[in-house]
Amino acid sequence: MPRKVPLVLLPGMLCDGAFWRAQTRDLGDIADCRVAGYGLAHDFDTMADIVLATAPQSFALAGHSMGGRVALEIVRRAPGRVRALALVATDYRGHLSEEARAAEAARRDAILAKIAADGMESFARGWTPLVMAPANMGDAALVEDVVAMMARQSPEAAAAQTLAGLMRRDQTDILPTISCPTLVCAGWEDKLRPVSIHREMAALVPESRLAVIEGSAHMIAMERPDALTAEMRSWLARV
Repeated sequence: MPRKVPLVLLPGMLCDGAFWRAQTRDLGDIADCRVAGYGLAHDFDTMADIVLATAPQSFALAGHSMGGRVALEIVRRAPGRVRALALVATDYRGHLSEEARAAEAARRDAILAKIAADGMESFARGWTPLVMAPANMGDAALVEDVVAMMARQSPEAAAAQTLAGLMRRDQTDILPTISCPTLVCAGWEDKLRPVSIHREMAALVPESRLAVIEGSAHMIAMERPDALTAEMRSWLARV
């Protein structure tokens, strides 16, 4: 029986293992899946170091949203350890200007103020329509799953992760250096990380394949789990 590929799964902001639940289950025949955490690290460099400290010596790596940023920093540090890379609903760009950075800082302050005033669950209920496709908002069980996942995260984690995003560097330089099989995956209805950004990433990564998942916005692994699992199965077959 062929050996399973070690697969490290990186959650996005305010996400945990529930985001990758379907993939952990349905890829278990070919992959030894483990979901990483970041503690209260407040920058992508430290998050990458935390993941590398407990990761296998050689592994496939998939990152969602913020986790995609962390994945790119892992590739920067240890390209020889990453056998395959999946970038899901993520981005690679830095701030386009100081004005853009200031506007993001203001949005971060508003998020943290909302959490402090109303709590994590209230914030999650307001955030969910921004990260899910409108049609999927009619799936009450799915909405509650996403809300519960976000509500489990602490205000301190929210503060740390939003600060990491604010402090991010531009990662364009990493993309052309990636030499392993790479899946770049976007949700067709994702307004936070649109398809156009993923096309740019795929064009810059030599061994990449772009996949666009219809009927999904930002929370691809939960909104369209079977479609993403199928793409990841094909991706892992290249390892």
